[in-house]
Amino acid sequence: MPEIRNMTMNFGPQHPAAHGVLRLVLELDGEVIERADPHIGLLHRGTEKLAEYKPYNQSIGYMDRLDYVSMMCNEHAYVMAIEKLMGITPPIRAQYIRVMFSEITRVLNHLMWLGTHALDVGAMTMFLYCFREREDLMDCYEAVSGTRMHATYFRPGGVYRDLPDAMPFYEVSKWHNEKEVKNMNEERQGSLLDFIEAFTDKFPTCIDEYETLLTDNRIWKQRTVDIAVVSPKRALQLGFTGPMLRGSGIEWDLRKKQPYEVYHKVDFDIPVGTNGDCYDRYLVRVEEMRQSNHIIKQCIDWLRENPGPVILDDHKVTPPKREEMKGDMESLIHHFKLFTEGYCVPEGEVYAAVEHPKGEFGIYLISDGANKPYRVKIRAAGFAHLSAMDEMVRGHMLSDVVTVIGTQDIVFGEIDR
Repeated sequence: MPEIRNMTMNFGPQHPAAHGVLRLVLELDGEVIERADPHIGLLHRGTEKLAEYKPYNQSIGYMDRLDYVSMMCNEHAYVMAIEKLMGITPPIRAQYIRVMFSEITRVLNHLMWLGTHALDVGAMTMFLYCFREREDLMDCYEAVSGTRMHATYFRPGGVYRDLPDAMPFYEVSKWHNEKEVKNMNEERQGSLLDFIEAFTDKFPTCIDEYETLLTDNRIWKQRTVDIAVVSPKRALQLGFTGPMLRGSGIEWDLRKKQPYEVYHKVDFDIPVGTNGDCYDRYLVRVEEMRQSNHIIKQCIDWLRENPGPVILDDHKVTPPKREEMKGDMESLIHHFKLFTEGYCVPEGEVYAAVEHPKGEFGIYLISDGANKPYRVKIRAAGFAHLSAMDEMVRGHMLSDVVTVIGTQDIVFGEIDR
């Protein structure tokens, strides 16, 4: 009899399916996993500590860089925590804009997850399809904030500015001739709302395309059905939230159970799985994209009918308009004080959480009355999911590790912080 001995190996951090900087120490019996030990901290930037040394407003940009696939959702929780402590409420139009962009962010996140998860498991085409749609939504980010990823668009008291009336156009270049550019600019003739509406009209067809490629695909089902099954009870014990929890059959969504902004005014359903395996979590996220699309449509309709302010007019918290600042001494002083010292937040502690694409993303903030937080603690959704890695992969094959990392939808910016 040949002697079989257990083997210990590193999975990542340079492995393309390790999603950035995950180092998994795997103990294998042949190709079956006996134990998985995630090593984290290779991306640690000290975000929570840095935030304690900066005025409140200057940390909004750090939030974008946590889960760098769900930028505005991170900002949302941070900004809501500040608003709770200060006792301020943004204008209703700003709340609708926030909800619309949070859902756009959810779609962006799920497209990235679907493309890379399928790519890890072995389906190349999905990646190209998903990035085709992401491109349009990235243009919405850019139109509203000037940047495609780290938007810093949500501010305490509202949003940075109202939605633009025009979209930027493509120009003729050595890559695209006049005819191609004309086709590319067809949907850009109107406002940003028109552009997003055109996207929401065509997006359900795109989701149908994804489902045609994957949902009944024999290979996809062989790789995901009955892999990493987590029971509803165990999912709760492990601290799962978001699609990971709903995939196990528990209908928990902060947008419904603890509504914030205007989520109580829009209509949508919570998709729930039955088996708690990788396949169910895939189905839940795909259906979430359809529901998000439905919410975005409702926000567009409301925003068309209801113009109004998008940020509070209190210049102790929000900066004055540029033209006021250039011509009025009082506004210049407000502007200068805001961008150098910031504002002082009343003493107290607060926890604000949003239904982030990956689960519950919370910010715990303690203020001692100064212009910067005394403590910031970030509750990242992915951290609890990653800690269940050992339990989820035990007894599975080495190739299933990649599937499980994919189904957890991990981004290391928020786990390592």
